This record gives sequence, structure tokens and C-alpha cells, in this order.
Amino acid sequence: MRLDKVRVVAKREYLSRIRSKTFWLTTVLLPLFMAAMFVGPVLIIARSTSHLEAVLVDGTGVLGPGIAERLSTRGPGVGALAQVDLDLVAPAADRAAQRAELDRRLLDEEIDAWIWLDREGLAGGRAEYHARSVSNTLTQEQIEEAISIEVQKLRLTEAGFDPDVVEPLLEPVSLTTLKVSEEGSRAEAGEAGFFLAYGLFFMLYVVLLLWGQQVLQGVLEEKSSRVVEVIVSSVRPFELMLGKLGGIGGAALTQFSIWLAAAVALTAPGLVSALGALPEDVGLPRITPVQALAIVVFFLLGFFVYASMFAAVGASFNNAQEAQQLSFLPTGFIILPVFFLFPVINDSNGTLAIVTSLIPPLTPILMPLRIAVEMPPLWQVGLGVVLTALFVVFMVGLCGRIYRVGILMYGKKPTLKEIWRWVHHA
Repeated sequence: MRLDKVRVVAKREYLSRIRSKTFWLTTVLLPLFMAAMFVGPVLIIARSTSHLEAVLVDGTGVLGPGIAERLSTRGPGVGALAQVDLDLVAPAADRAAQRAELDRRLLDEEIDAWIWLDREGLAGGRAEYHARSVSNTLTQEQIEEAISIEVQKLRLTEAGFDPDVVEPLLEPVSLTTLKVSEEGSRAEAGEAGFFLAYGLFFMLYVVLLLWGQQVLQGVLEEKSSRVVEVIVSSVRPFELMLGKLGGIGGAALTQFSIWLAAAVALTAPGLVSALGALPEDVGLPRITPVQALAIVVFFLLGFFVYASMFAAVGASFNNAQEAQQLSFLPTGFIILPVFFLFPVINDSNGTLAIVTSLIPPLTPILMPLRIAVEMPPLWQVGLGVVLTALFVVFMVGLCGRIYRVGILMYGKKPTLKEIWRWVHHA
């Protein structure tokens, strides 16, 4: 293999992409879209606290004041997206007429909702909420929680218990998670490790889906331009495919680095606030230099694994319409690790996690998950790198064989049997 030829092809592919207007347009638009998605909802929520005027018909005669106070002061555990003002009303002798009158006031928009509480309903754990629209689930949860707390206190009182004494006794127990390592034990939030692993998975997943299609399109465009027939006369198909993957991969990493920097800039204020809210004895997951290096290596290998699959599809057909019919194969290999995502995160050193993370098409995604959760034995990481690298070499060679024959086949859509014949005889 002549590395100088590979380097020339890779440089051509890289420069042709980063010089295009489409590349920079998508590179800039995504961070702007991210900013709108992150900042927009926060500003909207901060400036829009809804106001709900409601009537509470308290058939118990004792729950109303506590519920109204809890909602008006937004007590502990009560959401802050809505300000609920309750007008307490006693049940009338003619309850049907009272209900009809409340419905009239509701339809005339004099009130936003009315709530009915009585002993019969509460015995079955039910309370009624009437409104013109019942899609305000967050506000309903706020009201439901306030009613539940007051009903629990009433039940305890009627059973002969002091709620102020019983409530601390019912306080739930929370687990403090401590991660044990050679440096010692340290408190670490379990959710943080999960989201770190899931974030790595999602990043690789998005990059592969976006740029795998770019590889497929790049191979198809070169075939249709007929320029490739001249290129192949001086460059071997294996060198050409490796150069194309390297150049397109470099462009993908350039774009991804810009997106990642934008994501860090956008989320930095929120992360700083979250870190400040953590208890002093609880820390975030630590990534050692070895873990970071391994994750980067698998990220790069993963791109080459799946990009070579897309390249093989592109080399087999004449146009995008034909190639799309078979592009589900590499896409399926990208989606397949999703089914193992949660089992691997939950038991990163179990048999299922070990076996699946050493199968090359799955290794680039599942091994970084294991590394983020708990560093596997180095022999497993090394074996995963070797197996994945060998699989990349095999796939690039396979693409080269298909490409060698496919560039000369025009006008006829090849069958899978014909593609296999190309691989066998090339």
C-alpha cells in the first residue's frame, strides 16, 4: 500500500468538502438550532407562569384551607409552572344544581376549573377536576400532589396519629452511591455515569448516521462523473477507498469538533449551576487519560467500520435511488447496539456486555459504553481495538474489490449474486 497515494486522495476528499458552502451552512445552522432549543424554552418558562382561577367544593369541610395554602405558596414538592388561586365553596344541598352552575361559570370563562372533593370519592382515592381543557397535565399534577398531602394528613389524624410525628417516620431512605477504585472510595452520582455513557453513545450514533450517508453519496458521485476511471489507473482501489474514508472522516471530525465546542459553550452555564448544587461529598464521573484515549480510538474506528459499509453499498450501485434500497444494511448495524444499550450500562462486566462488545460491528459503540461505566480489563479493550481494526481492513478491501468492478458497470442494477461475484473474482 502506497501511503502517499492514500494521503493525496484523503486531502482531495477533505478539502473538497470543507470548502463547500453546504458544509459550513450545516456546521453553523446546527449550533444555532441547538441554541434555540436550549435557550428558548428556558426563557419561555421563565417569563410565562400560568394563572389558574379555580373553585374547590370541599365536601370534607377540613381539607380546603390546607390545599389552598399549599397551592398559593407553592409549598415543597409543588411545581412552580402555575399559580393556582382557589375559591373555597361548601357543597350545596342540591349538588346537581351546584355542579350545573359551576359548569356554566366554566363555559362563560368566569373560572378556569372547578374541583370536587367529598368523603365518598376520597374513600376510593378519587377527586374530580373539571375544566374546558384537561391538557395542562403539569398544573394537574401540582393540584393532585397538594390534595394528596392534605388527605394523607387527614387520614393519619382520623386514625389517631399525629401527622407531624408520623411524617418524619415515613421519610424514604436514599442510597448514597460510592465508586470504589484503586485510589479509594468516593461518592459519585449513579445517574451521572449513566448519562455520560449515553451521551457518548448518542454522539457516535448521530455522527455515523449523518456522515455514513455522506460516504455513500461521495462514492456514487465519483462513479457517475467517470473521473474515477482515470484515478483508478494510477491508484489501487484499496488505496482509493482508504483515502476517501480518511478524507471524509477528517471532514466529519472537523464538523463534529465545531458542534461539540458549541454544545459545551451552550451548556456550560447550566453545568456550572448543576455542579454548584451537588453535595460537597458527591462528584462527577472521572475519566482517566487511558479511558479518554480508548474512547477516542473506538470513536475513530467506529466511523471507519460503518463508513466502509456505506462505501460498499455506494460502490455497488449506479445512483442514489438504487443504493437506498440496500442502505438499510449499514443503518441496521448502527441501530443494532441500541438493543444492548441498557443491559450493557446496567451490567458492564456481564457475559452479554463482554461478548457483544467484542463483536466488531458492535464494538465501536458498546465498548465505549463499558469504558464510561467501568473500565474493562485492558486485554478486552486491546482485543476490541485489534478485532475492530482487522474488520476495518477487511471491509476496506471488500469495498475495493466491489469498486474495481463496479466503476465499469453502468446502466444495469446489479443483484446481490452479481455483487458477490465481483468480490470473488476481483
